Formats: sequence, structure tokens, C-alpha cells
Amino acid sequence: MSLIEVENLKKDYVNDEVVTRVLRNVNFKINGGEFVAIMGPSGSGKSTLMHILSFLDRPTSGLYKFEEKDIKNFDDNYLPSLRNQKVGFVFQSFNLLSRTTVLDNVKLPLIYSNKKNYDGLAEGAIESVGLSHRLHYFTNQISGGEKQRVAIARALVNNPEVIFADEPTGNLDSKSGNTVMHILQKLNEQGRTIILVTHEIDTANHAKRIIRLKDGEIISDEKVDNRTIAKEERDLVK
Repeated sequence: MSLIEVENLKKDYVNDEVVTRVLRNVNFKINGGEFVAIMGPSGSGKSTLMHILSFLDRPTSGLYKFEEKDIKNFDDNYLPSLRNQKVGFVFQSFNLLSRTTVLDNVKLPLIYSNKKNYDGLAEGAIESVGLSHRLHYFTNQISGGEKQRVAIARALVNNPEVIFADEPTGNLDSKSGNTVMHILQKLNEQGRTIILVTHEIDTANHAKRIIRLKDGEIISDEKVDNRTIAKEERDLVK
């Protein structure tokens, strides 16, 4: 069963009667447990595609099925709940609450769910990214690499079907970025579906499959032959 299926996907933006064609004739399937990088230069449409796949935007036309259900049948009131339950997000800029502890940042998605034991679930997610020793630190007291690991823990806490990582190493040095990619690869090995958006080939090569976009169209969709296996360097991310 495909987790994600898109067919003839198209996205246009209209501003003062000027039509900007962002995506056109996009077709692919992603199965549960895959690690896919969506790659392309600035303006290729990769971020727009991620927004559609993660229910932050809707296509202009075409088919998008999630868990074999056509999203056009999901009303706007249902989509926030779907994002909270099924999707985890990791952003380039971390998007953490300032002057708030690591624990409270990771607990945030649970507030909008019907789950209980917030502290226990959040502490488990934080432990999975190796940051239990930073549990009660404020976000202004930790490094950039650690902030991104907090963001990954927050993405995990609701046990989503898929994690979207938008340029997750873009604001990190190479050693911190390597640790983040190690965590994403480890999560994938545990069965998590990871969809990574990047413009950097070195980052994309950590995935198992690369979908390349140019001018809003897919120009290639291939398995990664010489995959980069990231090594954990936890002691270097302080």
C-alpha cells in the first residue's frame, strides 16, 4: 500500500491575474518506510510540493492520496488534526519557542492531541535523540545542532506516519549536520517514513531515493547508489 500517491499534480498561484505555474504533471508514489529526498534548485517547486504533501497547501488540480484517501475529500477543519496526528515537521530554522525548556517545546504537539502522559511521551522522544541531559535547559542555552535534535524529538512525539524535514542541516555546521542526518537515518531504519527537502546533493545522498525537480517538473526519480551513511558524533554537538 502506498502511503503517498500523486498523479498529474499541478499548482498555480494567481496574483493580480498573473498566473505563476509552480508545479505541473508531478507523478510519484512513496511507500511507508521509505527515505526520500526531494531535491532541486531555488524556485524548482520543492517547498511547494512539501507543503502540499504535508497538508499545508492544496494542489490546483490532480490527485493526491494519503493512506489511499483522496485529500480533496478532507475539509479545512480536518486538516489541522490530520497534520497533528499523521505528520511531523523539522524546519531549517528549528521553529522552537524561545525562553522555553526543551521538554516544553517537545510537549507542544501533545497539547492538541487526545494523548495523556505528556511528560513521559516527551521525555521518551528527547531520549531518542540523545538529549535527556538537556531536558530542562532553555532553548537559548543549547547549540544549533541540539536545537535541531529538539525539533526532531518534537516531530516524533505524536508517533506520526511521516516526518518532513525541510533543509534540516541548512543552518548547521558539517559535524552538527552529520549528527542530525544520523538521527534521521536511524529513525528510517526503525521504520519511519522520512521525506527530506534539500538543494544540496551531499544532504540528499543520505536518503535512499532522490526525486529531482526543475521548473516545477520531475526530471528524475532514482535510488541512491552510493548512499552516504552518517556517523553519530554526539560529543561534538555541545
